[in-house]
Amino acid sequence: MLLSSSLLFLLRGFPRLLCSTAMSTITGTFQLQQPLNYREGARHQPVDGDHSEEIYEPATGRVIGNLAFSGEKEIDLAVKSAHAAFKIWSQKSGMERSNILLEAARIIQERREEIATTETINNGKSIFEALIDVDISWQCLQYYAGLAGSLAGQHVQLPGGSFAYTRREPLGVCVGIGAWNYPFQIACWKSAPALACGNAMVFKPSPFTPISIVLLAEIYNKAGVPKGLFNVVQGGAATGQFLCQHPDVAKVSFTGSVPTGVKIMEMAAKGIKPVTLELGGKSPLIIFSDCILDNAVKGALMANFLTQGEVCCNGTRVFVQQAVLEEFTKEVVKQTQNIKIGDPLLQDTRMGALINKAHLEKVLSFVKQAKEQGAEVLCGGDAFVPDDPSLKNGFYMSPCVLGNCKDTMTCVKEEIFGPVMSILPFDTEEEVLERANNTRFGLAGGVFTRDIQRAHRVAARLQAGMCFINNYNVSPVELPFGGYKMSGFGRENGKAAIEYYSQLKTIFVEMGNVESVF
Repeated sequence: MLLSSSLLFLLRGFPRLLCSTAMSTITGTFQLQQPLNYREGARHQPVDGDHSEEIYEPATGRVIGNLAFSGEKEIDLAVKSAHAAFKIWSQKSGMERSNILLEAARIIQERREEIATTETINNGKSIFEALIDVDISWQCLQYYAGLAGSLAGQHVQLPGGSFAYTRREPLGVCVGIGAWNYPFQIACWKSAPALACGNAMVFKPSPFTPISIVLLAEIYNKAGVPKGLFNVVQGGAATGQFLCQHPDVAKVSFTGSVPTGVKIMEMAAKGIKPVTLELGGKSPLIIFSDCILDNAVKGALMANFLTQGEVCCNGTRVFVQQAVLEEFTKEVVKQTQNIKIGDPLLQDTRMGALINKAHLEKVLSFVKQAKEQGAEVLCGGDAFVPDDPSLKNGFYMSPCVLGNCKDTMTCVKEEIFGPVMSILPFDTEEEVLERANNTRFGLAGGVFTRDIQRAHRVAARLQAGMCFINNYNVSPVELPFGGYKMSGFGRENGKAAIEYYSQLKTIFVEMGNVESVF
């Protein structure tokens, strides 16, 4: 497998990337060489913008490049480029679009290791997880390629031989704004349904993880989309504002924090633009005493420590019924202490580095505050320094389990977005449901029990857009993903996403004479 010219690695030892060696031969060797904006089928430096920021490799703390932010002129060029491509793409048949999306999926699958490696270098998550993310990405494109050829309206027969029909039409130029925890995957989740419906997209990734998105733009171009159909602009809040306020943007899809989501919704409202918001969460995971304990423990680890805990739908409020509290807690602590932390480019690493120093310090401050409020640190909760000296400046943290937690504690109420699990005891089903729903968030929830009636009863009453029974953090692309309450609205994935990237036109056909009332 060859790396593209857009990456610069020290290639010696690359085939050993996925082996459990003592130290990755790639960690600490990447250096960004090319521009990260993509417009009209090629990489570009932005034509304007007066700000730039350093890009880090979380595993080592190294600066690996400099990110030039896009200004208003660059945004306008990207949107105009997308609009021109939209005129071509929207006229293609569903099957023509399907074939190109399938080719893009094939290329992603072919370049799986390269994309995952790039993601790990820029994001800090383990290569083990990054490879799964890439697989989900190409599967997402395959799924919407399958739907592209079946998009259709409805025929309605009316009195007197007249009839009406509906057309499902694309919106135009859609904006995607992504988060730093799943950079490549989120871009696929947004772009695949958008392109399948006949739209164009301008995508702005997080300034923390700007690199892998450009690979997706190049892949779409190679697969045969019109040049400009998927453009990439880089930047922060000001760049996002230019995008949301551009008059030729038809829709905005955002993944990120609640405060930013509120601002995006306000800006979109001024232009009467539809939005999809996938925001934060503080999800409950309910463990009943009749569960299969080993599965519940594994589910709790999945619900808290995936991607270093930097997952919006994580079940960080773990409610455990009193009868199994001691046994569950003991086993969770034991398995948490055995999680391997370190070089994320090693296949046997299960927790890599957090995204940056500021975020690491923020997560650690939550643990400190939890202790001050009376919680007990059962394990972890400290900055972690791997044995490998090349990783000493990386942004690592030992996964933390908190006991003696109360619903009123900050660690239980606020989204930490790091590897911190809060365990809370409960007695009855009615009690735990009331406590689980007592939050402004509503993204996800989970329940572990052998009682299938109880399982469905609890899932029905949880105020969340995504619920898991006897598992957690499983998100097949066939299923809609999104939240209730302040966790946002709209859906990604599944057939439901088509509704949010298209609009219905109703056409009435008169087959007789017009009967006037005048």
